[in-house]
Amino acid sequence: MNGPLPWLILAGVTVVLLFVDLKLFARGREPNFREGVIWSIGWLILSLLAAVVLLVIDNSSDAIEYTTVYFIERSLSLDNLFVFLLLFSYFGIPMEHRANLLFWGIVAALVLRGLAILGGVALIEQFHFVIYILGVLLLFLAYRILQGVDENVDPDSNLIVRGVRKIFPVASEFRGHHWFSEIDGKRHATPLFLCLAAVVAADIAFAVDSIPAAFAISTDAAIIWMGNVFALLGLRALFVLVEGMIARFRYLDQTIAVVLALVAIKLLIEDLYKIGPVASLGMVFIAFAVGITASILADRRDPDSDAKREERSHRTTATPANDSEKRQVGDPAESRT
Repeated sequence: MNGPLPWLILAGVTVVLLFVDLKLFARGREPNFREGVIWSIGWLILSLLAAVVLLVIDNSSDAIEYTTVYFIERSLSLDNLFVFLLLFSYFGIPMEHRANLLFWGIVAALVLRGLAILGGVALIEQFHFVIYILGVLLLFLAYRILQGVDENVDPDSNLIVRGVRKIFPVASEFRGHHWFSEIDGKRHATPLFLCLAAVVAADIAFAVDSIPAAFAISTDAAIIWMGNVFALLGLRALFVLVEGMIARFRYLDQTIAVVLALVAIKLLIEDLYKIGPVASLGMVFIAFAVGITASILADRRDPDSDAKREERSHRTTATPANDSEKRQVGDPAESRT
């Protein structure tokens, strides 16, 4: 996986698969749950087939490292999508606009993570102690996830969102799929563009959070980016399933936090004891198996499981504003139609 050729091949495959996802998955309409399940399974099979390709053309170690990075990044993407759900709810994004917004959010995430990976490899090669910093960051991320992501999402305090508001007045209404519109001869950003800015800001935070986890498994930049590419592809289909997963998987956050803590420990003890890629992949699988089993058993034993499931599901649709007080996205003085 050395040299520019793997990067060029992966970039070409990524563009093709993004085009397939954009043009074939529920184009121009809201996808249903069944479509989300079928497409998510399809993307999973394709991602695992990529490991088979690595196994054939390279070696088993790279294939296992890629698979481990893929599953870790895929699990982190669940919380990413949960944040996206909150952002869509916060900005009042209609269902018919969410798929297109997600697509561009995925494109931004791919670019940002590629840059973060290249920068991370350069740092680690130059300064070995960076490994320990990454381990501490992962432990902090695990703690933050346990605290609940919904308490940390406030687009109004986001620097990128505030920057957009300073550069452009923001229209109070949507203009189809357009990011900008002309109002009284002046260009206005639509709420759709404002939400995209918040999604990009979230992508930056996710790159800072997730890339250290990948470096705990491999320092091969191409392997890490490949794992991220296939973890991000098909997020639009996975998005359809996230609400149901959040409602049914009561220990989702705890499980992801445990996985990140295990990866952090692997980084911190690397100079004393090196854990191989097979053992790393096994730890990820065991953690998720325990988390899913515990969630199922807890729901069966809890007489209030239905009410708690409804409460977890409500977190993805509730808005910060009161029901009786609609959020004004634009500046009323600047958004006259």
